[in-house]
Amino acid sequence: MYSPQLCRFLRLWHRREPGPGPEGDLEGCWKGVLMRPFSRYPRTDAARPSAGPPRRAARRRATRRRGGVVVGLVLVAAALGGLAPRASADGLPDFSSPGQAWNVLPPGESGSTTPGPHSADQLPLYDGLTSLFDQVTDADLPTYFKPNIFGLGSEEPSSVERPPARPGLHIDRDSKGVAHVFGDTRGDVMYGAGWVTVTDRAPLMELLRGPGRLAAVDAPGIDPFQIALSFRRFTPSAQTEAFLAQQISLLQNLGPAGEQVVTDIDAYLQGINDARSLAGVPGPAWTRNDVVAVAALVGARFGKGGGDEARRAQFLSALQQRLGDGAGRKVFDDLREQNDPEAPVTLPGKFKLVSGDGTGNAVIDAGSIGASAAQAAETGQSAQRSASNALLLGASRSQTGHPLFVAGPQVGYLYPGALYEADLHGGGIDARGATFPGSGPYVQLGRGQDFSWSATSSGTDIVDQYVETLCGADTMYVFEGDCRAMTPFDAGTLSPGPGPPAGPVTFNETVHGPVSGYARSNGKRVAISNKRSTRGRELMSALGFADFNSNAVHDPASFIAAASKIEFTFNWFYADSGNIAMFSSGRVPRRADDLDLGLPTTGTGGFEWQGFLPASKHPQAVNPSGAAIINWNNKPAAGWTAADDEWAEGSVHRDELLLDAVARSGTHSLGSLVAAMNRAATQDIRNAQVLPAIEAVLRTGPAPSPRESRMLDLLEQWRADGSSRLDRDLDGRIDDPGAAIMDAAWPRIADAVMSPVLGPQLADLASLISRDNKANSQGSSYGSGWYGYVDKDLRRLAGQPVTGAFKTRFCGAGSLTACRSSLWRALQEAGDAVASAQGTDDPAQWRSDATAERIRFLPSFPITMRWTNRPTFQQAISYSGHRPS
Repeated sequence: MYSPQLCRFLRLWHRREPGPGPEGDLEGCWKGVLMRPFSRYPRTDAARPSAGPPRRAARRRATRRRGGVVVGLVLVAAALGGLAPRASADGLPDFSSPGQAWNVLPPGESGSTTPGPHSADQLPLYDGLTSLFDQVTDADLPTYFKPNIFGLGSEEPSSVERPPARPGLHIDRDSKGVAHVFGDTRGDVMYGAGWVTVTDRAPLMELLRGPGRLAAVDAPGIDPFQIALSFRRFTPSAQTEAFLAQQISLLQNLGPAGEQVVTDIDAYLQGINDARSLAGVPGPAWTRNDVVAVAALVGARFGKGGGDEARRAQFLSALQQRLGDGAGRKVFDDLREQNDPEAPVTLPGKFKLVSGDGTGNAVIDAGSIGASAAQAAETGQSAQRSASNALLLGASRSQTGHPLFVAGPQVGYLYPGALYEADLHGGGIDARGATFPGSGPYVQLGRGQDFSWSATSSGTDIVDQYVETLCGADTMYVFEGDCRAMTPFDAGTLSPGPGPPAGPVTFNETVHGPVSGYARSNGKRVAISNKRSTRGRELMSALGFADFNSNAVHDPASFIAAASKIEFTFNWFYADSGNIAMFSSGRVPRRADDLDLGLPTTGTGGFEWQGFLPASKHPQAVNPSGAAIINWNNKPAAGWTAADDEWAEGSVHRDELLLDAVARSGTHSLGSLVAAMNRAATQDIRNAQVLPAIEAVLRTGPAPSPRESRMLDLLEQWRADGSSRLDRDLDGRIDDPGAAIMDAAWPRIADAVMSPVLGPQLADLASLISRDNKANSQGSSYGSGWYGYVDKDLRRLAGQPVTGAFKTRFCGAGSLTACRSSLWRALQEAGDAVASAQGTDDPAQWRSDATAERIRFLPSFPITMRWTNRPTFQQAISYSGHRPS
């Protein structure tokens, strides 16, 4: 749980010596650094509070008795110390089961530029759980998570903040620095949410507000999140500000619900600006447009799918040019796996997202996409991330008789963290959980009084590329029979730094959206434009979050009603004391029947969107058969066609790791369900799921030498042991030699399978979907790769049953002998490479470097932790009661 590296860094931060015990006494070192008062932080006497509700008055009396806590205008946490049991609980309506409500958010709640006691105190919890693999019990949960309850329970506050502008508001901090916001009115609570955002994430939110505008306007070829993390400034133009401001009018036009959101945002902004002013944060005051910008940045990174049709159409043209029209199209259709019948799905039933015959699509000539358009597409795809997993079991599969909920988003690992946690109460608001700083006042992922909710990215296709016919000049295009001029968009100015060049950020727009570049279609020069259904509507999703926070959700039906208001593409999960449910959200366009979803649309006006799918047509379920909802960004349901940029919804998906882990027991406790999640978090999907198909072909003939036979035996043994990439003894090497073998063998095996057919297009395929995104991808590994291609092709070649077999025979061009020879050769070449690098020909002595895989937050934050593929913010919770209906 503890590491010398962590202790040394914390000692450096606080300029303190470790507690009692030798240097190797890690627990003593940890306690010596963090569990004593820090005189560096100011302490003041408690100001006399005004009278309030009994539960608050009781806390204030206890606070005055304790003395020496930080009260009022202090923006940093006070000293950690022993916490005396409270005489009574907070009196909040919390229906979670006793001892069954937990969460964790590493590295810690504080994100200040001067690290404090809560900057890294959740990291050892998170990292400590990783090493347990699947040996997690209910007794472990208090060690590796923190309480996920309303209020402080029996704790006394470590500090109390009382913003002067709101006498009805006070903010109590618990022993992990989490802010518990109590207000007399809804406005007080929204103000407090803004105040806490600044105290906990001021540096990060200031970095995001400018680049977020680039996300809102869809500036081509720019990754706004990377602009923010490289500390580059973006100065928006008046045109950009006017574009963002339109969203407030959209909300207000919705009536009372929209007007309430605007009122909440304004109170939130007041809290932000008062806290910024008090803390001396430089720069202009925050405005509504800043909230729009950060919301757009979050949506652009995690809440959209599609928008890469042109590059994939170019790949199709190259295949057809080399293989012929029919054969080339068969290969293309095999690789994109739009509706593979073997793809694991989360929900029963079929939900149709129709992909048509392609008569409304445009051709992109091979090799014709200009550098700017290719860069824009690659940047857009790399900027999207797949938020992580959810494991929900219904009452019949729970050992307590109440549903179990283990879920959370994977948003990457940063310092300051991309999420912060808050607990909000008052004026009809009751919610605790995580949110993105600056994106609005609501908890976005968390819990209510008697339910929890979370999300994974669904990647549903809501972005389309249009091929614009030019008429006389690059800035003139044909639409509905007219030759129109493109509209210039001056977004603003980007400061110098890595990535895109500094200076003005400008682009042209058509009726469909920003123009990302140019290409050729049937030999003629064309423009490529991008249309996103949520562009200019990012704040509309706040309607759903407002419902989650304000006690409007009280059963599965009201949950689905709230989730359906969220226009970003997420799978939303729900559990209360008796139900589990899921709804897949997104503003999903209705396309013309003759449009293939995977190819660009002809932009002349005959194939425009025809409205949007109603909520009833989205994948959803309440208490599905099997009493389980398990998702890891996989296809939500059969028939829900994969987006054009998602080519990994095939026969192998990381979701199967969760399914297999859960299936190891018929019923579960909360601890054993956490164990299932934790088991999958360090498994290598290539070995756990694809090795059987590889082995099935290899075992049809002898190995070229005893070494290769031994390599395969070691891979099989590693699979039997769980295929985990753990370094349990922290010696810097992955424990099992199978990891070193697979790391060297996989890219060679993948190429051996695919190259007989793809030939010169092998690298083109790799640019569209990587061979794998393995453990060093920092947080959401094995989300895409050639896993299904290798598995499905080799199973068929080995004579095993395959549903929806590829029309193309890839490995060995369909020859078992040729395929087997190429696979053994790949294993032999991998062995030669590892033996040379590690100085031994004995595969049992080989090891992969675990240090290189350790998760790093930022260069300025030198603490690292073991690699794990888990949610960044994770809840483990069960409810035993429910509000009266």
